[in-house]
Amino acid sequence: MHVYGEHYRTIWMKEDNPNVVQIIDQRHLPHKFVVENLVTVDDVSAAIKDMHVRGAGLIGATAGFGMYIAALNAPADSFMESLAADGEKLKATRPTAVNLAWAVERQLDAVGAVTGDVHTKIQTARETAQAIADEDADFCRRIGEHGLAIIKKISQRKNGAPVNILTHCNAGWLAFVDYGSATAPMYAAHDKGIKIHVWVDETRPRNQGARLTAWELGQHGVPHTLIADNVGGHLMQHGLVDLVITGSDRTTYTGDVGNKIGTYLKALAAYDNGVPFYTALPSSTFDWMMRDGIKEMPIEQRDSTEVKYIRGKVNGEIKQVLLTPKDSPAANYAFDVTPSRLVTGLITERGICEASEEGVLGLYPEKRKKDVNNDQ
Repeated sequence: MHVYGEHYRTIWMKEDNPNVVQIIDQRHLPHKFVVENLVTVDDVSAAIKDMHVRGAGLIGATAGFGMYIAALNAPADSFMESLAADGEKLKATRPTAVNLAWAVERQLDAVGAVTGDVHTKIQTARETAQAIADEDADFCRRIGEHGLAIIKKISQRKNGAPVNILTHCNAGWLAFVDYGSATAPMYAAHDKGIKIHVWVDETRPRNQGARLTAWELGQHGVPHTLIADNVGGHLMQHGLVDLVITGSDRTTYTGDVGNKIGTYLKALAAYDNGVPFYTALPSSTFDWMMRDGIKEMPIEQRDSTEVKYIRGKVNGEIKQVLLTPKDSPAANYAFDVTPSRLVTGLITERGICEASEEGVLGLYPEKRKKDVNNDQ
């Protein structure tokens, strides 16, 4: 994607020093565009935990590069032990996003399979990190191609009138390495000349929709309107939403979708008003061991200050402002689970399927080879 006309990914190795990993520090958007250097595992852990980076795919890619940094700093006489310990540190930063653990384990498997010296293991970690990032971008591009068909069909039914799409949080290119998941079909449609308009949920408490989705849609020239989180149901009741597309931080192999808090309420409203509700995700976001998302999915609870304070630009300066009575307690559940029965379909890099065990395994038949109920 482009930022002020220049192409960027969300994470990359520094051109003149590949021992440094660079990210877009998303805490400062949309008011400042800041590139941050990551040189230690602690840097990477803080970047993930404190949401310098966020979104399923980007968290996974950052973890992949974090393991490369871990390899660079691991002592030769306890290389794999050190790498495994750093992997556990990274996995503890954000418990809900399954891409994180997936990327760490992929690195450990790849490096562990190398029968060579430390230099060879470091090179393997570097290549694996880059492969995770490249794969994420390619999968999101393909999600866009598959999701385009849904938007195109609605556009034809409306005789070319704008297709109104509602999205929640940020499942755009800022949440992945490039393209995004939920936004990829929107960008593909816009680039094909199909008229679309995007309703952007603000997504309290961190306002990823207001800060990030609105910013990146604007960078790409996609017509959009920011709305308060609770407006979506009203819009659906009045026929102003043709389609809902969200992302996912973890989806069970049975089709239950874990995503940013508030997604479940949008799915309920969509179901009640006959509006199709799709989730877009790469296969790295599937949890192949989890069957019941509501009972089994870990839900991250973040600091209450995110609910009580809001951050924005005041008189040219970025400031944090207290919204609530100072002593009022606040709860901050970061995610919720939308049961598969409310999901019209899943848009993946392999195509679109029903949000069900048969639907998912129909696209990924190789996962049938092991007993997902009892394995490990």
